[in-house]
Amino acid sequence: MTRKPRLKYRDAGVHLDAAERLIDRIRPWAASTGRPEVLGGIGGFGALIEIPTGRYRRPVLVAGTDGVGTKLLLALAHDRLEGIGVDLVAMCANDVLVHGAEPLFFLDYYATGQLDVEQGSRLIRSITEGCREAGCALVGGETAELPGLYRPHDFDLAGFCVGVVEHDRMLDGSAVRAGDRVIGLASSGIHSNGYSLVRAILEETGTVPPDIDRLLAPTRIYVRSIRALLETCSVHALAHITGGGLIDNPPRVIPASLGIALDPSRWPRPAVFDWIEEQIEIDPLEFYRTFNAGIGFMVITAPDAVAEVLKSLAASGEQAFEIGEVIEDPGHGVRIG
Repeated sequence: MTRKPRLKYRDAGVHLDAAERLIDRIRPWAASTGRPEVLGGIGGFGALIEIPTGRYRRPVLVAGTDGVGTKLLLALAHDRLEGIGVDLVAMCANDVLVHGAEPLFFLDYYATGQLDVEQGSRLIRSITEGCREAGCALVGGETAELPGLYRPHDFDLAGFCVGVVEHDRMLDGSAVRAGDRVIGLASSGIHSNGYSLVRAILEETGTVPPDIDRLLAPTRIYVRSIRALLETCSVHALAHITGGGLIDNPPRVIPASLGIALDPSRWPRPAVFDWIEEQIEIDPLEFYRTFNAGIGFMVITAPDAVAEVLKSLAASGEQAFEIGEVIEDPGHGVRIG
């Protein structure tokens, strides 16, 4: 009779004790992001959150999910993991914010080939930093050790954010009119889109990144600034400049009969984008569709509200510029130049 192999889960590459150590380590960090709506801490099968009906008469939940993309590979190659969790929160919280919502809570999914408690701690601590900046609670998540699907130290991250907004204060773009002005908020750099092209540039040209810290600067979280703006100023629409850059994102928040004209001479561009254009020949449309070009978020408002909007954003520490206007355009596009 053939003897059956004696195997444990650990022999298959899954380390349950390491997962428990990681949970114990991150528990106090998650608690530091707490909000009064959260009932209990992490570790249960589900997170319990009360809807804040005391502050909202007709609350509407707004949900968003995203990842960090291939920026992870560059961060891993250069051992720059401390800002990656901030990227993850930003990509989700900024999306939820577009609808005028206050981010309430966040969950993460961290999958790796072999669980490294130190690596996981650096990533999740960064997520809690992003949650504190966005004002949302880290209420749970999933740590998955998947040998065979990922190489030992490779990993991926995904995030899930839920916010709340009063029904009659939702932003859906219906208030936007031709002649409205576009206010651009400065990005911290490339944010979390376009890194597949950046990595291709590095591989094709053999160029050494001029400043890896600037190249991997975390995505800016605009929640506190925009929430303060919405309390005092009239805003017609908001846009997060994420995948699709300045070409594909603005049309998502304006009526189909309108377009947007942008003037790049009206905002400063981080040097990292000059570096990209120095390395390769790239069509302007491709460039602006791939990258944010220095604008991470947009506010659309009436012409007579521009000064008030700029004043509010400056008071919140944002660099903001009037960069264009809404135009009649049956093609529903963005014109740059």
